[in-house]
Amino acid sequence: MTPLLSVQNLKTYFLMDEGVVKAVDGVTFDVHAGQVFGIVGESGCGKSVTMKAVLRIVEPPGKIVNGQILLNRAKQNGASDVIDLAQLDANSKAMRDIRGAEIALIPQEPMASFSPVHTVGDQIIEAIMLHQDVNKREARKIALQQFKDVGIPIPEQRLDEYSWQLSGGLRQRAIIAMALSCNPRLLIADEPTTAVDVTTQAQVLRLLRRLQEQRNAAIIFITHDLGVIAQMASYVMVMYLGLVMEQGSVDDIFHAPKHPYTQALLRSIPTINMTPRLNLPTISGSIPHPFNKPRGCPFHPRCEKSIAGKCDARVPALKPIGEKQLVSCFLYHDAEVSS
Repeated sequence: MTPLLSVQNLKTYFLMDEGVVKAVDGVTFDVHAGQVFGIVGESGCGKSVTMKAVLRIVEPPGKIVNGQILLNRAKQNGASDVIDLAQLDANSKAMRDIRGAEIALIPQEPMASFSPVHTVGDQIIEAIMLHQDVNKREARKIALQQFKDVGIPIPEQRLDEYSWQLSGGLRQRAIIAMALSCNPRLLIADEPTTAVDVTTQAQVLRLLRRLQEQRNAAIIFITHDLGVIAQMASYVMVMYLGLVMEQGSVDDIFHAPKHPYTQALLRSIPTINMTPRLNLPTISGSIPHPFNKPRGCPFHPRCEKSIAGKCDARVPALKPIGEKQLVSCFLYHDAEVSS
């Protein structure tokens, strides 16, 4: 089946006076219609930059230096039209038509995403009128229905309120309503539960799952919380320092992790069967500074299974292990990334 979104060898670099930051350094993955695709990793591993590159909203001095971002656009006659977003101008009409209408974003912090001087209703109505051939009254009806769909109480009143008048949970629901207002085929959720409490987080996750099933939309769910991934995703990609360490189904990743980094992440999750008052296992060290990336596999300085003379000299390629799992590790193969 043709993927809805296919990212091939994507490289996004920040060209700075101090040097080049390789924020995304050869990422490849496919997202299919109706799939929840999870991306996990520590802060600073390139998750958000990857999605900003897909939406073509990487801030200068960042730029896409290589790779393809292939979007399969369905036509009314049932045919498909594959377009490479990496070749479009970020500010072109074609890209603006895609951004928000076919691919929508739920940002990390709704408070910073909504304008504080315009009501949330006006901002959603503007987005609807930008992508749909409707007048302001019709757009308001659509916005009102979206507020009802995401479970906002007293939606008529909330439409005319400002973002700073809403609680964290309501802001989160409002930004989800805005992202869904044009019925996108792909929804990118960039840590959508970071700014809310645990109870609201559970409500937001249930809401996203319900809306995804009702609309058969694909979701790319970015988080550092593996518990959320286990609850939401069907397929998982693990990133570290701009590279993909492992990919596979959620069952394979959680029950048979291959890469030492994935294994270390899973060991650090508290479980109900753990011995009380026992310190959680941690990953030694920290993510290197982007100007000082280690030679070879980026994880080898923190890896307990590092192979001297190999892991510190060459970068392993992402290769299949089994039917559906892909791993970038010399413990399983000798293939390396071509320079």
